[in-house]
Amino acid sequence: MTLEEIQAKIQMGIKNSTVTMGGDGCSCSTKVVSSIFEGMPLLARQKMVLAVMNEEITNGTLHALSIKTRTPEEDV
Repeated sequence: MTLEEIQAKIQMGIKNSTVTMGGDGCSCSTKVVSSIFEGMPLLARQKMVLAVMNEEITNGTLHALSIKTRTPEEDV
């Protein structure tokens, strides 16, 4: 799975998000910025992103995903 495919899937799964990727296709990092995260604890934000990528993590297509989540106000 390419970084572009992961980025597109997260952007489709998290409304109004800006997604930045790093790493390679099987072990990568992402920063997801979305206003949907406002008022949510960090763990709930990360779980939301992981839920979008659950199938790829479960079937081994994606081995590791490091996640940073921010609201637009936090991403200054």
